[in-house]
Amino acid sequence: MKFLGYLVCCVLLFSCGNSSQEENTKHSEVSLNPSAFFYPICDSTRIYVYRDLINGLNEEFHRVYKVVDSKGPHLIVERYASDGRLLEAFNYNIDSLDLIDHITVNAKQEKEQAILFKNRLFPMTLSEEACFASKFRGVNDSMVILKEITRKFSSNSTIEFNNKPIETLVFKDFIRMTNMNIYKRKEEEITGVQVVYFSKGIGLTEWHSPSKSVHFKLEKILSQEQWVQLIKK
Repeated sequence: MKFLGYLVCCVLLFSCGNSSQEENTKHSEVSLNPSAFFYPICDSTRIYVYRDLINGLNEEFHRVYKVVDSKGPHLIVERYASDGRLLEAFNYNIDSLDLIDHITVNAKQEKEQAILFKNRLFPMTLSEEACFASKFRGVNDSMVILKEITRKFSSNSTIEFNNKPIETLVFKDFIRMTNMNIYKRKEEEITGVQVVYFSKGIGLTEWHSPSKSVHFKLEKILSQEQWVQLIKK
């Protein structure tokens, strides 16, 4: 199971200004509604195909679909590797965008429900700091992993998708992975930073490390049927 492909030390530089233009920009950013940049709620299943810009043959698939049950409507986002293996899944409450479940996959490729300590992975306002923390089994029974993500708004941007410019919010993720060997009572901590892009009416469109040594970008969106045919090839 691969988690972070890079280790990054990040230094954040902040600047201050008093111009009216800067104040107007700040006000405009705060007034934006981030939920409009989350995945749209559709009745049909969609497959997001992300291309590795460093290793062009590598892909990652995100399967996005809506479920309605006794808990009400919620949105599932499943991550798959290039070979079709499920990596993990996130279950979002549609109204609050809180996480209901985090599903991981153990070494036997069996789905397991992780323990959620903090259930915010997408901020509802640009001033909010979304915090996620989940504990789950590692590659063997002796390993337990604590995954923590703090997501903060960084800037507004515009990306091009299907030859159209699309308004985009850029967030910065501060990630900490703690690998705990419960038998040897040893811990190993890995920290890193990634930049993620959510585009209006689409959802996640890009992510990369600060140096872009890891860089994935949305290439296309497929139907469930198109994806099944692609995996079979």
